[in-house]
Parts: sequence; C-alpha cells; structure tokens
Amino acid sequence: MTAERVLSIARAELGVKESPANSNKVKYNTWYYGREVSGAAYPWCMAFVQWVFHQAEIPLPVKTASCGALMAAAKKTGQWAVKDYRPGDVVIYDFPGGAATDHVGIVEKVTRTGVVAIEGNTSQAGSQSNGGMVCRKTRPYSQIVGAMRPKYREGDDLKVEDLTDAEILQLGKRLQAVMGKQTVSSALAPELTEAKAKGITDGTSPGAFCTRAQAAVMTLRAVKIKEEGNA
Repeated sequence: MTAERVLSIARAELGVKESPANSNKVKYNTWYYGREVSGAAYPWCMAFVQWVFHQAEIPLPVKTASCGALMAAAKKTGQWAVKDYRPGDVVIYDFPGGAATDHVGIVEKVTRTGVVAIEGNTSQAGSQSNGGMVCRKTRPYSQIVGAMRPKYREGDDLKVEDLTDAEILQLGKRLQAVMGKQTVSSALAPELTEAKAKGITDGTSPGAFCTRAQAAVMTLRAVKIKEEGNA
C-alpha cells in the first residue's frame, strides 16, 4: 500500500467537522474509543490519523490518541525522522505556547519552507491544535518536531503475497481491461467472427483472459450448436 492511498483517504475527509462545535464529538473518536465521546478530554487530531491508516490497512507502530506516545513508539521501531520529510509521513508539531508534542498531521507535500499536511481537529483561522475540523494546512519547519515514517509497500518492496484480496481483485480487473483491448490476430479473426455469428461469444474484450465458467459456457454453446446441426 502506498502513501498516495493514505492521502487519498485523508483528502476525502477534508471539511469534516465535529458536531456540535467545541465538543470533540466526531466519527474518528467514535471509531477509536468504540463509542461516542465528547468533552475536553477527547482531542482527536491523532484519532483522525489512526482512522485514516486503519482505512488504508496500513499498521502504525502503536494505536494511541497521544502525539507523544506515537513519537516514542516510532523511535523504538526506527521509524522516526527529523529531516527529509516525505508525503505520507505523520508529522508532529510543537506550536508556540503549547505542549512539546501538541498536534499531528499527514504530510501531503514538502515545500522549501515546510510542509503541506492534512490534519484533523484543526481550523483555518482559529485553534490550530483543537479547532474541530479536518483541514489542509501549510506549516513551517520551525513548528515540526519530527515525523513517524510508516512502512509503506512500494516499488521493489511490493510483494504479491502482501496484497489484500480487494487489491488483488482490483489488479485483476485492471489487467483484464488492458488485455481486452488487444487486437485479435489475423489468423484468429475469421473464427472469432464465426463464433460471434453463431452466438458462442459476443466478441467483447477478445484479448482478455477467459475464466473456467466462461470457457464452460462457450464450450456448451458450441456443443449445442453442433448437435442442433446434426439433428
């Protein structure tokens, strides 16, 4: 699974707000705690991050609602970075006047002066660490403590056995779509035309792979046509 998958899920949440305002009552907390919660004891910037990665089926080093706990776990697992940030990193901030680790977001883009991140429980103009909304924010390097780098499976590290059933199906559909567009050879074209005329196949996606069910149906159709011709 790639960083882009995580970011795609996070982007779809932009604009989501807690309801009512200033309650911390939001779906990410409901998922994290297993029940509806509200009140000052339940800030949800980290719950949002945990929810996004859960949806993407990518494990984090610890399930926690604490920025400090995630940082400690990342250091133990060798996933802590303090420079050269990348899209998909879980970046932790220290805002002026707040706690040493008081907010978190998912890096979407790295700029010359900082990062652009998707964050839960922030706001466009109000509180940045308890603002009640999922927003895209631009943050300077001076506010970044460091980042937890998830173990994404990309490029040469991607193994078929690591894919989920849903990902295998998606890959298969894509492969079938590409193969189906391939041109039929001149040697097979006349017989394909004849098979279409006789109702053995409709001729769509001629280059795609044939399942056992499809092969059985086409064989049965051909046998019936032959039997009817001999009757």
